[in-house]
This record gives sequence, structure tokens and C-alpha cells, in this order.
Amino acid sequence: MAQPIVIENAPRAFREDTICAGFQRTIVDREDVVALRTKGGLTSITWGEYGARVRRYAAGLAGLGVRAGETVAILLTNRPEFNLVDTAAMHLGAVPFSVYTTSAVEQIHYLLVDSAARVAITERAFLERLRAASAGTALEAIVLVDLADGAAEGALTLADLEAAARPGFDFDAAWRAVMPSSLLTIIYTSGTTGPPKGVELTHANMVFQLRAFHATRGSDPTTRVISYLPHAHIADRMGTHYLGMFLGATVTTCPDARQLFEHVPDVRPTEFTGVPRVWEKLKAGLEARFAAEPPERRAAIQGALEAALSKVRAEQAGLPVPAALAAGVARAEEMMFAPLRKTLGLDQARAFFVGAAPTPREVLEFFHALGMPIAEVWGMSELSCVATAMPRDRSKIGTVGQALPGVEVKLAEDGEVLIRGPLVMRGYRNMPDRTAETIDPDGWLRTGDIGELDGEGFLSIVDRKKEIIINSGGKNMSPANIEARVKTSSPLIGQALVVGDGRPFNVALLVLDPDGSAAFARAHGLPPSTAALLESDMARAEIARAIDQANSRLSRVEQIKRYQLLADEWLPGGDEITPTMKLKRKAILRKYAEAIEALYSGA
Repeated sequence: MAQPIVIENAPRAFREDTICAGFQRTIVDREDVVALRTKGGLTSITWGEYGARVRRYAAGLAGLGVRAGETVAILLTNRPEFNLVDTAAMHLGAVPFSVYTTSAVEQIHYLLVDSAARVAITERAFLERLRAASAGTALEAIVLVDLADGAAEGALTLADLEAAARPGFDFDAAWRAVMPSSLLTIIYTSGTTGPPKGVELTHANMVFQLRAFHATRGSDPTTRVISYLPHAHIADRMGTHYLGMFLGATVTTCPDARQLFEHVPDVRPTEFTGVPRVWEKLKAGLEARFAAEPPERRAAIQGALEAALSKVRAEQAGLPVPAALAAGVARAEEMMFAPLRKTLGLDQARAFFVGAAPTPREVLEFFHALGMPIAEVWGMSELSCVATAMPRDRSKIGTVGQALPGVEVKLAEDGEVLIRGPLVMRGYRNMPDRTAETIDPDGWLRTGDIGELDGEGFLSIVDRKKEIIINSGGKNMSPANIEARVKTSSPLIGQALVVGDGRPFNVALLVLDPDGSAAFARAHGLPPSTAALLESDMARAEIARAIDQANSRLSRVEQIKRYQLLADEWLPGGDEITPTMKLKRKAILRKYAEAIEALYSGA
């Protein structure tokens, strides 16, 4: 039975039943507080200014003919203009949706056709790609948000958008006509297999999500967050855009995820969220920093870290922490860990989150030891973002938390996680058959994840239902868990794909990590190139050591027997991984079929 939502000490926006109404409440309550900014405060927009610009842009979109229920395509990097135009479209009752900036022309064309968007908003860098994609679609107008090189022929500027305001447009009547059942946005899944599905989310879906998440984790209006994940990803839309509106938070936009840790010291975020790869790379970077310390200092850091890990493991096991150990860790916290967090810019963070893919236990334990207790959350676009989370006063490593209040979780006979509640999507756009396959007549959504529930209701995700490896001996294995072990065994390894379905043993394709490779090359006096590392005996020895270490933590049947180190780089949005850094397994298997067969043949 789902628990009721109880919200205490929440901003007044949480009492409203649409995102529009919540936004309007916040611009009154937080008028002079900075809502949107860029690094260094080069751009700084208060909630009052945010509200005024939304009003003007909404009038302009209405002048372009955008009506309630119609879609508006947005192809932008993380910048304040996204928040402004997305929110403006929403106040018309229109349905703004984002396109991954890594999308190819054919992919953008598919979204324009599926959505039937007549207006798109973009920046100069993507203009020609968008124009090429618009052929044969309903697109009529393109609005450019940047003017670095002057106006572009055939495209409108934001000033043109304001000038297009429809005479007599009643902004207040427009947003008040938006109902909880009105469509809020479409999240197009990044598509690890086949074309993306358009997840339709209503205002009611998202308001419930915000209330339930706030009731579980809490937050306050002094929240500062960084928007760096793609806008087309549900985590950014919920965690920084919509939640930011209801909290009256200050959102700093980061236009390139590779610049994230340049932004962190500037923002000093109060909440910090990362996909597993962000945390894995930060761990590798910190370990490289520790290894570069003088021997005496390095030994002190290692001793402090080992003590803190012992404390974390005792607490997780429900065992008492010896007084001497607790005292030693307290000294390490004061002398080492707290200063380290300050150096990183994470000293004011009250909460740390990770989601979107499995996170290795050793990564979670490492950051718990450093005083950054990462809380795993779990969900999906079809669930308006998060369905389970850790209680605010407890983190149970190895699980993704408990169901949010108002959400029901159960396991099917085959272990698939089923979810029911007001956060379940309205359906897939233009795909009634797929919707019926995913949501049963009783409202249970089939997530495709295999899970386990413990006696306290904490959920553990074992694997994706369709990605489980069943070898030729009938043994079931989780490729994601094996891959996580491999990736965390060495900073040199950036990506790993394990193959073994229907095979007698497991093999792996490995890709070097650019940052880890550069650090390794500097440390060993090697040229900073992938080719040089692939030919290096030292690099090959490090990879072999890493595989041995990973295998030592896997059961015999899970172990990697052979592997191939590839010269390629797997980039988000490319052939091998999605913009949200999920493996495109089928595409990789096709692309590297010869290399995989060579591993099995012993070539």
C-alpha cells in the first residue's frame, strides 16, 4: 500500500496543482532572488525578471500561432534561454520538448514529424542541422537565442519573438486555463534500440513527482544547483528545471558537461547529482591526486581513507563503530576530508545523488567515506523521473531506496519491477500499442528492470530484463554489474561491454578513458595518444592487472576470459552510447561483430 504524501515546511508553490501555477507563486515569493545564472554571474536573472520575460516570450509564441496542446521543439545547450522559452511555451498550454544536441539530422527529422512541431527554438551552432531536418515536416518558424554573428536569414531572434506578440493576448487567462491533466512535456527516450519513444507527461504527473520527492528528501529555497545534464533527459527537467521552479532555487547553467567541475567551485551547490560515470571519473581523479602526494602524506591519506571505509562498512552492516575508530575518522574529517570537499567546491552540498545506471558499491563507499554520502535514486522517464529514493536520514548502499510516498512497487513472477501511482506517464506519443504493452489495465507500469525487495522495502536493481546474459550453461548474469567492476578497476578504462549470451564464457570490449589515459601517459612518460598507449607494454600491463582485479571480485562464471582494447573513442550520442551514456548494446554487437568472433575463436 502506498504511503500518503506529507509535505512540511515546503514553499507555497507545492500547494499548486500545475507547474504554471507553481511558477507564478514563486516569482511573487522570490521576486528579487537570482533564479538563473551562468558561471561567474556573467548572466544573472532574478525570479521577477524570469517571470517578466516568460510573459513576453509567451505573447510572442502566441503571435507565431502556437496554441494550447501544440508542441514547440527546443534544441539548445544548457543556458538560461532554455528555461525562459520552455517556461513561456508551457504557460500557453503548449508542450515544449527538448532534442539532444548530439542528434543527427535524421533523428531530429523523426522528432519533428512525430511531434508535429511548427516552431523550433535553437542556437546558431545547430541552425543548419535543424534546417536540414525540417524538410518535409510541419516546421514553420525557427527562433535563434544567440546573436554572436548577427541575424541569420530566415530565422527569428528573441527580439523578433517579442515583437511578434499577438495583440490583445491575455497571458493570465492562458496559463490559468492549463489543467493538471494538460500535457506538460514530451521526453523522447534516447533509444538504445530503434527509434525513440515519446513519453508524454502531464502537469499532474510532475506536480506529484515534486511533492513526493520533496516529502522524502526535503530541500529549501536556498538550494543552488547546476544544470549540466541534457535538457532532453528527465533528470535535468525534473531536478533543476521544474523542482527549481517550486523551490525558488538558483540554477546555474553549464553549457558543456566537460566543464562541470569548473562550475562547481563557482556555484558551491547545495545539492549535487551525477550519473555514475561522473562519480567514477571524480573517484579516479581523486585517487590520482592522492597517489601524486609525497610518500608520508600519501600514507596518511590512505590510512584515513581505510579507517573511514571501515566505519562506513560497519554502519552499513548495522554494527557498532568502535570509539577509537570513530575518533580517528572524526580527526580525518576535520584535517583531510572537509578541506578536500572545500577544494572541490562541494563543502556546502547537503545532498548527493546518483541514478540512471548501476553504480559500483566501491564508488558509493568511497564517497561516503569522504563525507559525501551519495544516495542512489531510481526511476525512468515513464515515471516522471524518480520512483524510489533514500530516506533523508538513511542511505542503504546496494539499494536504490524505498518507494516515494504515494507510489506502489511490486515484483512480477520473473522479478520485473512494476510501478503504479500518479507519476506514471500518460502514454507514448502516437504509440497506443506500445503504451498498452507497458501499462496494464490495472495501471501497473512494466519497467523492464529486474529487482529485489528486502524486508524494509528497499529496492535493489539487478539488471535490465532484456540485457541479462544467459550463457550456454544456462547461468544468468548481469552484464551491467560485470562492466561496473571492470570500469572501476582502473582509471584507464572508460567504457566496457561484456558479451556472453549463449556463449561458453564472457569476453569484453574495452575503450580507454581520455582523462585517465592522459594522466597515465604523463605519469609514465608516454606520448599522450591512444595509439601510443595501445602499443605500450606498461598500459597493456595495467589493463591486464585491472581485468585480474575485476575477475577476483566476480564469480568464476562471470569472469572475463578474453578482451579486446579498442582504438576507438565512444562518445555520448555516437554509435555506441546514448547522450545519457547508456550502452547501445545491439549497435555495438553489430559494429564489432568481427572483433567479438575473433575473441571467441582465439584469434
